[in-house]
Amino acid sequence: MATTGNGRQAAGNGIGDAERARDELSDALKAVGVKLPSLSLDAVSCAGTAPRVLIDLGRCNVATAHALAAALRLRGAGPRREAAR
Repeated sequence: MATTGNGRQAAGNGIGDAERARDELSDALKAVGVKLPSLSLDAVSCAGTAPRVLIDLGRCNVATAHALAAALRLRGAGPRREAAR
């Protein structure tokens, strides 16, 4: 990770990493049929000389919440059952 002359993390790198993570999450969710309409970076956490950027999953309607829960259960069911054996 790049740093500035005084040893602080360059702000652009943290934000760029967060943008890539947000996009990766969005793509993975879309692959299982879920779209979070408010998925974004939290603007307040992007501020400062060494930001600790948070990804805001945002708000979704009830149907999207059910779809997300179903996708997580489907993906999580297999490994948990195998690990329990």
